[in-house]
Amino acid sequence: MFSFRKRSEDNKLKETFKYDPETQYAVIRSSICTGEKVAGFKNKSDGHFTEVMLIRSVEEEQRFKEIYGLDSIKTEY
Repeated sequence: MFSFRKRSEDNKLKETFKYDPETQYAVIRSSICTGEKVAGFKNKSDGHFTEVMLIRSVEEEQRFKEIYGLDSIKTEY
């Protein structure tokens, strides 16, 4: 039951935040003060960042990659 619920939430997240690799790239923003990490997408043309999810563990980062089919994510400070 848990895995079904997680997949359902993942699909909803993917539908809510569309990712277009032609105009956006995946990035994790990391605070140099607090260490807080947020995953999202940055627009290639104007630099606008769209926050998708808070990253509190390696597992959550991996989940973000799986949801959007990413191999790697750039980290910005």
